[in-house]
Amino acid sequence: MNPALIPVTLEELTVLSRRASTVIERLRERVFAPGAQKRLELVFNVRTAAEMVGRTEKAIRDAERDGRLPSPQKSETTGRRNGYSLTDINRMRKLFGTLPHRAPNDQALVLAIQNFKGGVGKSTMVVHLAQYFALKGYRVCVIDCDSQASSTAVFGLNPDVDVHEEEDTLYPFLQHGGPKSLHYALRATYWPGVAIIPANLGLYDAEYEFAARMARDPTFVLDRLREGVESIADQFDIILLDPPPALGMLSLSVLRAANALLIPAPPNNIDFASTAHFLKMMEATLSELARHGGAREYSFVKILTSKMDDQKSAHQAIKRMMDAVFPQDMLNAVLKDSAEIDNAAANLMTVYELTGAATRTETHKRCRAYLDAIGREVELLARKTWPSHHPRLRKEGLL
Repeated sequence: MNPALIPVTLEELTVLSRRASTVIERLRERVFAPGAQKRLELVFNVRTAAEMVGRTEKAIRDAERDGRLPSPQKSETTGRRNGYSLTDINRMRKLFGTLPHRAPNDQALVLAIQNFKGGVGKSTMVVHLAQYFALKGYRVCVIDCDSQASSTAVFGLNPDVDVHEEEDTLYPFLQHGGPKSLHYALRATYWPGVAIIPANLGLYDAEYEFAARMARDPTFVLDRLREGVESIADQFDIILLDPPPALGMLSLSVLRAANALLIPAPPNNIDFASTAHFLKMMEATLSELARHGGAREYSFVKILTSKMDDQKSAHQAIKRMMDAVFPQDMLNAVLKDSAEIDNAAANLMTVYELTGAATRTETHKRCRAYLDAIGREVELLARKTWPSHHPRLRKEGLL
């Protein structure tokens, strides 16, 4: 008698994998610009440029008129300005002295978006925070520590084609006798001000190798990523770490490398229970890690309510409980569940890089508003870690 289900062979799984790769390639061809290179299409009118730069429209026009800034490009048909790119905006900021960079004596913020559970919005927050900070003029680095490489893909790199584990990812650095710094892996992105150290599936091998080495050389395993981050930190204001969604060696390394943590936590029973377990595991893990290399302190640890649905009474109830249990530890801003984020992600994009009619809908404006609110709150926390920003924060009444 034949069985009801026929066993799936390795050969059939190989075919399935190849078909999945074909789908990814077709998606890439559809959403990426010609030549397989994403481009940032954002342009800003002079009013928005003035707001971003912190100067008047007249100051910008005067600087263009007297040659301190390039003359604006104009449409051949209408004679109107074509608008300013983010590169143009940063050129203005440099001229007027309004770039928000930290002082050389300030420590770069190394922020891990960390939770051991998958699907809570880690990569979503990494890419949106990176782009929020870039729009503000900060120097940003994204380090993709997750072999699933979601952040890598959003920033325009196909992990299976554009990224080689032996040359482009963390993997060589994590080997004994590897490179002395992470400069070899830094890649510029199509976003001015954002660099990335990409990931691909090969990074998963580091988990096995680190685990095998842990008993022999725990200090190397736990501190290697931190040393790598320190080797490039002088080039950036903010370094964002996107860790794997599991309690593994790379996740532990991320906890050691970061100097601040943001923990996304959806307000449902299963995800919140997982977050509570994560906090308990993190406490025990950091206590154990301290025995091998000293205690690790963080400038801040904040919990972000993610994937919040205001229409669900259970979400509202758990959110109230989270606010009551963690009154000083929650971000005020909330990452709400939004089709806008999902639709952008389906095209390997973020809400911040959408252009045209898509940005004029109320749905987009609401989504952009709460992403900006999260960005502003994290930006303020970052600035509070930089002594050079304290006088300005006091003047603004924020310190």
